[in-house]
Amino acid sequence: MRFAAVGVVNTAIDFFLFLLFEPWWGIAVANFVSTSAGMTFSFLVNGRFTFRAQRPTLRSAALFLATTGTTMWVLQPIVIHLLLEVVDQIAVVKFLAIGVSFVVNFLAYRFVVWPVQHREA
Repeated sequence: MRFAAVGVVNTAIDFFLFLLFEPWWGIAVANFVSTSAGMTFSFLVNGRFTFRAQRPTLRSAALFLATTGTTMWVLQPIVIHLLLEVVDQIAVVKFLAIGVSFVVNFLAYRFVVWPVQHREA
């Protein structure tokens, strides 16, 4: 639930900045700027709030950038371009691409960036 709550705000940042910048800068640049803003917010808030990290570390930042950068800067533009072949609404396509990223990012964060430590019951 915490990941979803952070995701709503992160998605709003990404979605609205993308729609704002896409007409002037095109899909690639607008997506890079919007996802970068969302990624910064996501790293800070998910680390502390969602996955209860004590503090940001260089290791977690590098893993986050590698996983999220791949998802947002590689996977998401590919999904957008593929979906534009069948759906002619950029807002709908961006929203669907965000959904794909949401699932991939959660798995990467949960198992790679901030893996849950085994706790005694």
